[in-house]
Amino acid sequence: SSGGINRLALQLPDGHINGQKPQLHVCIVLILPASFSFLSLLSNFKPPNPKSKIHKPYRITTTCSASTDEALSLNLAKSDLLNLICDQDRGLKTQQNPNKFFRIVKSIDAIAELGKDLVTTDKSLSATWRLLWTTENEQLFIIKNASSLGTQAGDVLQVIDVENRTLNNVIAFLLDGIFFVRSTIEIASSQRANFRFTSAVLRGEGLGASLAAIWAGLVSLRLHLDDEIRVVKDIREDYLVVERALYNWKE
Repeated sequence: SSGGINRLALQLPDGHINGQKPQLHVCIVLILPASFSFLSLLSNFKPPNPKSKIHKPYRITTTCSASTDEALSLNLAKSDLLNLICDQDRGLKTQQNPNKFFRIVKSIDAIAELGKDLVTTDKSLSATWRLLWTTENEQLFIIKNASSLGTQAGDVLQVIDVENRTLNNVIAFLLDGIFFVRSTIEIASSQRANFRFTSAVLRGEGLGASLAAIWAGLVSLRLHLDDEIRVVKDIREDYLVVERALYNWKE
């Protein structure tokens, strides 16, 4: 003790580490107040309560919900379907290819199963839809034989307005003319819609009007609906795959 200050010098003893003598000696000097007492420090020491709560480090975990898995599966199934139908000339080539037809229907069934709880008849159904692929013989007949009338089939559309309960099926011809069938639509359930033919309009010379009965009074089951495509099956077991057109058709 000197000048009211305690000096406590500790010198670490020599030792051997892994058979070698340390080359450095360490001396620690603690400078403490004169009033400091080790006995007082020890008497005030309280051991920790073994029952006290110990905060464990946070552990971050990631989970993949079932809905995310289903959405991923649905997107994969949709991509598979679009790849299968992209070279099928809207269904004309599929008529001569039973194996391709089987694969397409299998893909559609997968989409239907994954989307069985989705609502496909709400206001998002309202749009101008452009045909990508179908098994409907009437539409395919017009697409195939338009050349015999001196023209070619352009976009084949289905124009739906849920609020006004209208559905128009439209076939545009590249050179001149248009044929469309007016229908009414009634939402029957979250995935089913009924529509009924009301009238037909033919504009353009040389185009026969004997097609007015197409699509009359059919019941459609909307198997899938999203921001890009819609997949439909009707009571005749015909399938329809359409995409949202980049324009809105109006009569």
